Amino acid sequence: MAKKQFKTESKRILDLMINSIYTHKEIFLRELISNASDAVDKLAYKSLTDDAVGMSRSDFRIDLIIDKEARTLTVRDNGIGMTREELESNLGVIARSGSLQFKQEMEEAGDTDIIGQFGVGFYSAFMVADQVTVITRAYGSDTAWRWESSGADGYTIEETEKDGVGTDIVLHIKEDGEEEQFGQYLDQRRIQRLVKKYSDYIRYPIVMDLEQERMKEKPADAGDDYKPEWETVIESTTLNSMVPLWQRKKKDVTEEEYTQFYQDKFSDYEPPLATVSVDAEGTVSYKALLFIPGRTPYDFYTREYEKGLQLYSSGVLIMDKCADLLPEHFRFVKGVVDTPDVSLNISRELLQHTRQLKVISSNLEKKIKAELSRLQKDEPEKYRQFWTAFGRNVKYGLVSDYGVHKDMLTDLLIFPTSHGDEPASLSQYKERMAEGQEFIYYAVGEDAARLARLPQAERILDKGYEILYLTEDVDEFCVQTINEYEGKKLKSINDEDALPESEEEKKAAEEQTTENKDVLDFLKETLGDRIADARISRILKTHAVCMTADGPVSLEMEKYFKRTGETMPGMTAQRVLELNAEAPAFAALKRAVAEDKDLAAKYAQLLYSQALLIADLPLEDPAGYAELVCSLMK
Repeated sequence: MAKKQFKTESKRILDLMINSIYTHKEIFLRELISNASDAVDKLAYKSLTDDAVGMSRSDFRIDLIIDKEARTLTVRDNGIGMTREELESNLGVIARSGSLQFKQEMEEAGDTDIIGQFGVGFYSAFMVADQVTVITRAYGSDTAWRWESSGADGYTIEETEKDGVGTDIVLHIKEDGEEEQFGQYLDQRRIQRLVKKYSDYIRYPIVMDLEQERMKEKPADAGDDYKPEWETVIESTTLNSMVPLWQRKKKDVTEEEYTQFYQDKFSDYEPPLATVSVDAEGTVSYKALLFIPGRTPYDFYTREYEKGLQLYSSGVLIMDKCADLLPEHFRFVKGVVDTPDVSLNISRELLQHTRQLKVISSNLEKKIKAELSRLQKDEPEKYRQFWTAFGRNVKYGLVSDYGVHKDMLTDLLIFPTSHGDEPASLSQYKERMAEGQEFIYYAVGEDAARLARLPQAERILDKGYEILYLTEDVDEFCVQTINEYEGKKLKSINDEDALPESEEEKKAAEEQTTENKDVLDFLKETLGDRIADARISRILKTHAVCMTADGPVSLEMEKYFKRTGETMPGMTAQRVLELNAEAPAFAALKRAVAEDKDLAAKYAQLLYSQALLIADLPLEDPAGYAELVCSLMK
């Protein structure tokens, strides 16, 4: 029987795994039991539609067998089993999806626990075993196969005998060393504790023969001086509770159990921020257990990230990540849904968009929104942690699909404001609005501190009005989508009508424009197509100049389009140079226009460049600007 070699990359990974030191080698048992449970799942699912299986749910189990003399630990299941081809496919290649990344992370990680994070599953057995034997017989086949390997040197496959379908994984446990006592994995109590720790919610009995001490029955003729006697017996014992956490009543589950379940099932080292337990009956009945994570997954904003909840039908796994159960704006939620109302004859890979799923999804969306609203109100620190991790995703959800989710998501938004150090919702802003304030004001830029110093913000803040600081790319699109909140229009501080004007103020502004027409015309002529207009500003108070934009594309939108490479016709702002007619700088410009056109042209360039700098826009010629300033200092 010829020995086959692992593929080169797989061999290197396995060699690294066997010879590296991990914080928790015990994780191997969780991986093997999970694989066994998956195999049983598949046959249990088949039994629902195929009478030939000849087994009911109560017949399925996972056995753990310890043989101290042979130094073996066996994980046995009566699940779907594997054909020879499946053995080759599943056990001949390690970590097929992402093995390069796994190898790189493994080499960099050092003394860290990475098993379970990269999907290596079965091969974690080699951390504790120097030889692994797999005996398997697939459902529907009369032939069994034996796969055997001592590690990176390769593996053999040969035909063998096996009663019944399923898979036995036999681990020959390594000898104890100075740094690691591998014999602990042949200890019944140790294995019992590991099952309870990692696999308590597996849906099938995990059974092992345990030595139990029990009192002998008292003989019938025993006298009053009889002393109880004890004996050691071997009893087949189910080690796990088998009741999934989501099937238990909320009052019967502790917060620690929820946290442990979440961390084990979704491989997160942090506890969830919030847990949502749902038990719904009606048109569609289902139970759900949802978790809101406390941190952003490393791949959350990549194409590789897969959203979805685990979908079960009466305890049988239908789909590992059912994307239809979560809207895109809540795709960060983890959890499980169990319902008897999803058709069991559907393909798990091609799950149809059934009416039941749509009903469940809609209800879960409302439950998630309600829990986030509760966090926002009752636990603001936790909500801010959530917002740091996933706020951007909520914003994207609000602006997507032409704003159809606006009503669902608007109340969840929070922004930095001029009011204090903590971000505020639109509801909190509205509650704090000054008497007579018509609008909800906002400013757009990359940094709240810089926005507070904008010339346009001065007159708003002097009125005692609060300003929302929109500092992310998507924020301006959010306010345009919302437009109005509870009867209050959202208004940019750049808008001329941001503050109401009396008739006298309007008339005075018109007169200033008329009086300074020659200056404005000079600016437009001098600056040419670099600006769309020059005007006497109604939004400046003490500052001399600022840059705004006419039309639908703002200055911040223009920056966003340039950053994303979406520079197309119509995606540039129509720049407007605004000047304060009361400022000393404007008076100097006006004199120069009348007396010295060359000097006036320099002033025009200087004011234009200052407006660009204030708006955080790039100078067209930084060296030329520096030379201009120096020339004016002579």
